[in-house]
This record gives sequence, C-alpha cells and structure tokens, in this order.
Amino acid sequence: MARTLEKLQKQYNRAVASGKLGGGPGRGPMAATNNAKGKPRNMRQTIGRILGYVGGFRRRLVLVFLCMMLSTAASLAGGYVLRPVINNIADPAASAADRLAYLGMMLGVMALIYIVGVAGTWLQSKLMIGVSRNAIQNIRNDLFTKIERLPLSFHDNETTGELMSRFTNDVDNIGMMLDQSLMSMVSGIINLVGTLAMMIYTNIWLTLITLVFIPIFALGGRVIISKSRKYYSAQQAALGAANGYIEESVAGQKVVKVFNHEADCVAEFDLLNGDLRGKQEKAMFFGGIMGPVMGNTTQISYSLTAGIGGALCALGRFDVGGLAIFVNYARQFSRPINELSQQMATVFSALAGAERVFALMDKEPEAADAPDARTPEKLEGHVVLDDVSFGYVPDKTVLKHISLYAKPGQKIAFVGSTGAGKTTITNLLNRFYDIDSGTITVDGVDIKKLPRDYLRKNIAMVLQDTHLFTGTVMENIRYGRLDATDEEVVAAAKTASADSFIRRLSDGYDTMIEGDGANLSQGQRQLLNIARAAISNAPILVLDEATSSVDTRTERHIEKGMDKIMATRTTFVIAHRLSTVRNADAIMVLENGEIIERGDHDDLLAMKGRYYELYTGKSELT
Repeated sequence: MARTLEKLQKQYNRAVASGKLGGGPGRGPMAATNNAKGKPRNMRQTIGRILGYVGGFRRRLVLVFLCMMLSTAASLAGGYVLRPVINNIADPAASAADRLAYLGMMLGVMALIYIVGVAGTWLQSKLMIGVSRNAIQNIRNDLFTKIERLPLSFHDNETTGELMSRFTNDVDNIGMMLDQSLMSMVSGIINLVGTLAMMIYTNIWLTLITLVFIPIFALGGRVIISKSRKYYSAQQAALGAANGYIEESVAGQKVVKVFNHEADCVAEFDLLNGDLRGKQEKAMFFGGIMGPVMGNTTQISYSLTAGIGGALCALGRFDVGGLAIFVNYARQFSRPINELSQQMATVFSALAGAERVFALMDKEPEAADAPDARTPEKLEGHVVLDDVSFGYVPDKTVLKHISLYAKPGQKIAFVGSTGAGKTTITNLLNRFYDIDSGTITVDGVDIKKLPRDYLRKNIAMVLQDTHLFTGTVMENIRYGRLDATDEEVVAAAKTASADSFIRRLSDGYDTMIEGDGANLSQGQRQLLNIARAAISNAPILVLDEATSSVDTRTERHIEKGMDKIMATRTTFVIAHRLSTVRNADAIMVLENGEIIERGDHDDLLAMKGRYYELYTGKSELT
C-alpha cells in the first residue's frame, strides 16, 4: 500500500504541475480554466458578468436600492434622535416631568422611524431574493444550453462529475453570494456614505480621526484578499477533481470489485480528498481572519475616538449627546466593513466558481452551419466517401484516404481490429467531427452543406453503449420519433424482438425506467435501443455492435426484423461477429485506418486475405 500511495502521489504531483487537476485525475481540457496555483485570471471581468445577469431585472433593483436608502436613512435618523434626548436628560434646568414627557415623545418618534426601517429591510430582502433566484435560473439555463451545443469532442474528454460540480457547487456558490453578499455590499456602501455624512455633520474633527484608519483597513484587506482569492480558486478546482473521481468510481463499482481495486480506489480518493482538505483549510483560514483583523482594528479606532471625544466634552467643546451618537456612528461606520469582511469567504468561493462556470460558457460551440447550407425535401441515402482522411488530434491521422459508396437498400459492413477506424467513419458521417481532407456526400450534397440537425435527423444510430432516459418504456422508444403513435411504437418493438419481454414487465409499455435502465438486463436495454432506431424514418441506419449484448437466438430474431427495415435504408454495420455480416452487400476490412480489402463475403473468402484469416479463425480481432 505504501508503494501504491507513493506512486499515486507522484502521478498527482505531475497532474498539478501540468495544470490538469481541475478536469479530474489527470484528464480533461477543462482543467485549463485554472492554473496550477489556482489564481483567478480576471476577477473584475467575472464580477461584471455576474452583475450582467442581475442587471436584467432593473426595475426590481431600483426598488431594492430605494428600500436600502430608506432602511439606511431610518437607521441614521433613529440614532440621531438620541442626541437631543441625552442632552435633555443631562440638562439640569429641565424638570423631571418635562424630561419624562420629552423622552416618551421621542421614543414614539424612534419607534415610528425604526418600523419604517424594518419594513424597508424586509422588502429589500424579498425583492433581492427574487432577483438572485431568477439570475441563477438564467445562469443554469445558459450553462445547460452551452453544454448541449458543445461538440462531441468536448464530452469525450470530460468527466460527468466535473461538469456536475459546475452545475451544483459552483452555481450554488454564486447564488449564495447574490442572496447574501451582494445585498450586504451595496447596503454597506450606502451605510458607509450615509454614516460618514452624519459623522461630518456631528463633528468633523472626530471624523478625521476615524478616517485615518481607512488606509489601514484597505491595506490589511488587500493582503488578505489576495491570499484568499488564490486559495478559493484552488479549492473549487480540487472540488471538481474530487467530484469527477467520485462519479467515475461509483459508476464503475462493478469493475472496481471485479479487479479487487477497492483499496487502491480508496487510496486515490484519499489523495484527492486530502488535497481538497488542505486547500479548504487555507481558503477558510484566510477568509476567516478577515473579520477578526478588521474587528480589532475598528475597536482601536472606536476607543481612540471615544477618548478624544470625552476630552472635548470635558473641555466644553462638545456636547454629551453629540459624543454618544458620534460613538454610535463610529461603530456603525465600521460595521459594514466587518460584515463585508465576514462575507469574503462566500464572495471568493462564488467568484472562483463563477470563473469555472464562465470558462465552460466560453468554450467554442459546435461550428455553425455553412452560410449556404440547404435543406433538401428528402434524402434517399446515397452516401459517398471520397478520399477521406481524419485525425482526432493534429499530426496523428486515424483514417487514411477512405473511399466508398453506398446506395439505398445496401448494407455496408466494417470489420477489422479494435482501433482500425470503424466507428470513426460513422462519427464523421454524423459530423460529430469534421474531416481533414476529402469529401462525404449524401445524395450528391456535401454534408458540410447540410444543416447538422437535418443531417442527423436522417441518420438513425444503434450504439454498443446504450442510454435510456427516465420515463416509460414507450417514451424511450418514441425518442426515435416523437410524433410516433402508440401503435407504431409497439410495431417497432416487435420488429426489434422487444415486444415479448416488454409485455412481461410489471406495467408493460408503461413501466418506468430509471437509472439508465438499471432494472433491465444489458440485452433488454439494447433491444429498446434498436426499437428506438426502428421507429425512426431516417433513410440511413448505423449499427455499431448493435447485437453485441444479446444472445445468438435473439440476434437471429433481430436480424430478421432489421432486414425489413434495412431493405429501403442505407445501412452501415460495425460488427465483431463476422457471421452477422455475411449477407452484407459489401464488406470493408480496415487496418490502421485504411481499407485493405473490400467485397462481399464470398469474394473476400476467395481472396484468402485478412478477412479469410478472421473468418476461419486463423487470426483474431483484437
């Protein structure tokens, strides 16, 4: 175990040094949103973008501002009322009865003032909560919309846990700041300005003494803020890495247990969790000391002001009531600073999260359709690949000079070793990726001249990895064509040989599916996936290891049903079971990204080449 931990530590240190920590354990381009030290790139720009979401509710914000002004005015006026009350009580010429009467009257005035202030505070809180919730709703909508528009290459390199961390932890932190800190900051500024004005009006000399401490506040706050900002950004990146690892580990529990890697999994998580703890400790420490540092500084200012004011009263240069309210204003002047300093932890955490959220929003979306893209009335399914080359990364070609054609009703099969480029061809056909050179046409039209949504609407896919959504069985099949009737759904299920097992479910076609079909076997999930493709009217059909998860008997039933569907569609089949492609019109044998053999089953056997070796068992698909 010690050796394992040492190895993990070295791997982890390399990930941190390369800036990859934020995207999970050594993965993902999203890690680039924070550098190795976790320092925010542009805090001012981040604040501006957050305020941009809040600024969409100007009328409410104006009301919030007016309520804040009213609340602050009530607080200041209520405090000032104490000056004549104290002076009246201290006046030896006034009788006791007059003092009590005056005191009662002024208490009534103060009560009225404070009731108005409480009403203003209540209304401003209610309005601001509505503004912040709407702003967060818009941020989540924009974030989810951006996720839906990002290219498949982005999702291929990101962990689900890392993305979920941005939707939950990071956005929630922004919401917490808008609910609490933003209102406190604005209210604090209004309080500072109003209190300063009242202090100057009461005694300008004591005010100057109080203002001497402002540079001390600013210097101390600046030092602490620079430290806190760095560690809160690092904390959010570490949190994303931990969430990504948790999601991967929980989703892969069967694999973890099969290979007895529980201890290693715990050790890796302990490493990530330890890093998160360390960054949280530093972030919370620097965020937490802001309040005590500012509080102690204000106490010094308060004591000095009270001492000098008392001396002025003793010399007859200042009244006792004025000193009392000035000391109260001096304390009130420092209160917003203390409150803001206590909110720094929330602010820094929110800004760090906002940077990660906006970094995702700033990712380049899927390229727009060509300006001259057109939508044909109907596609027949004539597919031609002419000298197509492609690589997922520069200088590393995956497909080399691929040329083939397929007519409606033809079945084209791809066989070859793992990594030969079979699935890549179908990805290019859907424009999940754009080719580097050559052309791909459908009915003579370059697919780059077709709108992506139109192109993909005309291609039905059955992948090896199934995905079912939360909903009924019927709704999941209907996902292939949302306007399909119940009768068409049942017919598609029968075609895919899924009808019999569906009717044996507790509620038949109305059975709820949750957890990506956890209550179904892998074969049953694949049958629903095939039924989903069967109900589509797409003229092009792609089967990527579509029957790999079903038994041989079920496979034969599916093939009979699929033959009816494929009769009028252009079909591309990727299969490891060579028996499933015997009746293909053309079989393409790929190796290292090139088509090395092509022909039908009998032609390829007669060549006695690579296909012959695979079919006769003299070589294996690896």
